[in-house]
Amino acid sequence: MKRSVQGMGCSCCLAPLAGAFWQGSLRFGKLLRTNNRPDTYNNLSIVMRKGKWTVAYGYGAPASGFEQNMRGRIIETARAMNVGGTQFSTFKNSRCNPRYWIRNSNGGFQLRSDVTPSAAINDIFINGRLYAFECAMAMVMIFYKATIDSIGENAFNRYFTDLFLWDWNYDNNLRMITTFNPWEMRPGDVVYFKNPDHDPEKPEWQGENAVLLGNDSYYGHGLGIKSADGIIASLNRERVPGSRISAYLANEALHPDFAYIQTLSSRSALPPTGSGSARNKIFSRIGVKSYIIK
Repeated sequence: MKRSVQGMGCSCCLAPLAGAFWQGSLRFGKLLRTNNRPDTYNNLSIVMRKGKWTVAYGYGAPASGFEQNMRGRIIETARAMNVGGTQFSTFKNSRCNPRYWIRNSNGGFQLRSDVTPSAAINDIFINGRLYAFECAMAMVMIFYKATIDSIGENAFNRYFTDLFLWDWNYDNNLRMITTFNPWEMRPGDVVYFKNPDHDPEKPEWQGENAVLLGNDSYYGHGLGIKSADGIIASLNRERVPGSRISAYLANEALHPDFAYIQTLSSRSALPPTGSGSARNKIFSRIGVKSYIIK
């Protein structure tokens, strides 16, 4: 499980707060501790970074009803993929249902011209046992499925054409937004666990993309649903022998442009905004440099 983009922020280990009972009060950017609830205050998740209390994610400005609904769909879809039978694989060993997708030489999946985009995406969650792919592709699939459930199949088929699933390739109508502020991370975001000292013989373990499901709960394709500590422990088992450099949760998070996607459901009578070939549409992605195993 690995991933993509430059510019990682934090280089420290992150350990989620556990086993202690704290409640946080936010005043002038400081977190004050009192004895009460374990690790949340007004939907904030508290973690330890460099020995200081910090908020891992919070809700900031109130989200629109559409955004709240779509974030819920992202979380539900991640949980569905977890039990849907899909498997993790490198690009070299990826597989798909040939009824809907054409697997190309780099391990990506090209939408067949005789099927609708929504049917092809839905099939991943219906016939999961026929599919194997790496973790970035899984995140894009989850975003697509949540979009279908949020705007409907007709609008999705109109605007999300010529889909090509590979790494962080995605249709420009998702309009991904990346944040590097831990305070802005919310359930439904995709976050990244980096493993800087991974075994060089196993580039797929250089990190893990994961959907933030809620308080200290994450879905990573191939690892399943785990706490942050659980994902970090899994990645640490794949370090070079003798390494003392731990994997950690990076500061970056990514999500679709919910406000823009909402407009697609009400513009079905207008011409598409020019989806074009999805092969050339990587706009935002998180993690480290991509890899291909030949």
